[in-house]
Amino acid sequence: MFDVFGSVKGLLKIDAVCIDNNIFRLHYKVTVVILVAFSLLVTSRQYIGDPIDCIVDEIPLNIMDTYCWIYSTFTIPNRLTGKVGHDMVQPGVVSHVDNKDDVKYHKYYQWVCFTLFFQAMLFYIPRYLWKTWEGGRIKMLVLDLNCPIVNQDCKADRKRLIVDYFSTNLHMQNFYAFRFFICEVLNFINVVGQIFFMDFFLDGEFSTYGSDVLKFTEMEPEEREDPMARVFPKVTKCIFHKYGPSGSVQKFDGLCVLPLNIVNEKIYVFLWFWFVILSILSGISLIYRFAVVFGPKLRLYLLRARSRLTPQICIEAIGRKCQIGDWFILYQLGKNIDPLIYKEVLVDIAQRLDGKTQV
Repeated sequence: MFDVFGSVKGLLKIDAVCIDNNIFRLHYKVTVVILVAFSLLVTSRQYIGDPIDCIVDEIPLNIMDTYCWIYSTFTIPNRLTGKVGHDMVQPGVVSHVDNKDDVKYHKYYQWVCFTLFFQAMLFYIPRYLWKTWEGGRIKMLVLDLNCPIVNQDCKADRKRLIVDYFSTNLHMQNFYAFRFFICEVLNFINVVGQIFFMDFFLDGEFSTYGSDVLKFTEMEPEEREDPMARVFPKVTKCIFHKYGPSGSVQKFDGLCVLPLNIVNEKIYVFLWFWFVILSILSGISLIYRFAVVFGPKLRLYLLRARSRLTPQICIEAIGRKCQIGDWFILYQLGKNIDPLIYKEVLVDIAQRLDGKTQV
C-alpha cells in the first residue's frame, strides 16, 4: 500500500516560496495527490485481484472474463431489495425477461483509472497557468529574505532592490494580480464542473451519491436500498452468445464478480464529500476575493494584519498610493519574507512613496 501512495508523495513537498494560498493548494496539491493515488490504487492487482471474474458453463473462464469486461455487465435496478439467497442471488441479480424488465448496463469500470488521472490533470491546470504567468517574480524579489539571519550588507542591498522595483512599477501590477484571481475562478469552475462530469460518468448517480449513502445508514435494514450496490454492484450478470453445432445462436447467462467495485464505491463516497467541501471552500474564497478587489479598507486591514510590527502611519501611507496589484505584491511578499525584515521593507516603501512620512 505504501508503494502506491509513496509514488505521489513528491507532489506534497512544501515550496520554498509561496505564490498562492491554502485553498489554491487544496486544488493542485491535495486533490491531485488524492486522484492520482486512487488512479494507481484501482490498477494495483496485488491489493484487489482480477478486476472481473465470471462464471458460466461451457465457456472458458478467461474468455468470459474478457468478453464481459469489454462489453459490460448489467443488473436489474428495480430488484435491489429483498432477501439474498431467497428472492435474489445478489442485489440486482435476478432472472429477467428481455424487453420487459429494466436493465442497467455497467461500463464505467473500464475507465475509472483513466478518468481519475484525467481529473487530476484538470485540477493542476490553474496551477500551471499561474506558475507560468507568475514567472518567478515573487521568488526573485524575496531572494534570501525569508531567512531570519541575513548578512547586513546583503539585506540592505536586497531591501533596496524591492523598494526600487516597487516604486518603479507602481500601479503597473494590476494585470499580475488579476491573472491570479482568474486562476482562483478557474479552480472553482473546475471543481463544480467535475461534479457534473462525474455525474455524467456514473449515469446521473454521483450528484446524490454521498447523501444517499448517509440516508442508507439511517434506514431500517428491510426497507433500505443500498446506493453503493446500485451504482457499484459487486455481482452482476453477463450474456454471452455463440453459435451452437447446428448454427443456431445459443445464449449463456453468466454471473460476474467485480472485486474492483469494493474499492470504487469507497473512492467515490470520499470524492463526493471532498468535492462538496472543496466547492464550498472555493466559493467562500471567491467571495473573499471579490471583497478584496472592491474593498480598499479591507486591503488596508489585511496588510496591517500581515505586518503587525509596521507602524500604522506607514501602512496608511502605502494604502493611499497602492492599487490592487501593488497591494497583492506586498501581501505575497509578506507571506515569504521574515516579519522583521518585512517591517523594514514596508517602512522603506512608505518613505519612498510619501517623503513626509516619518517613523
